[in-house]
Amino acid sequence: SELDAFVARGTWSIVDDKLFREFRFADFRAAFAFMTMAAFEAEALGHHPDWWNCYSCVEVSLESHDLGGISELCTTLAARMDALFEAHFRG
Repeated sequence: SELDAFVARGTWSIVDDKLFREFRFADFRAAFAFMTMAAFEAEALGHHPDWWNCYSCVEVSLESHDLGGISELCTTLAARMDALFEAHFRG
C-alpha cells in the first residue's frame, strides 16, 4: 500500500496506529524553529500534529482523528516535515 511504501523509506514508523517520528536537533532553538515552520505547514493543510518537545528533541504523532487512523493528510504532512528537516536542520 501507499502507507507501507511511505513507512518503508525509514524515517517514520507506525506506533499505536499513528505515524511517528522523532526529530533531533542541535539545540532547543533549532527544535523550536522546526516546530514553528512545521506549524505553518500543518495549518496550510488543516491537519495538526500531536507533538512533544524536550530541549533538542521533537516527537511527532500523526493521525486523522475524524477518520480514525492514518490518512493521506498524515503522509503529506510527514513528507513536508521531512523536507523542512532536510532543508534546514540536517547537517
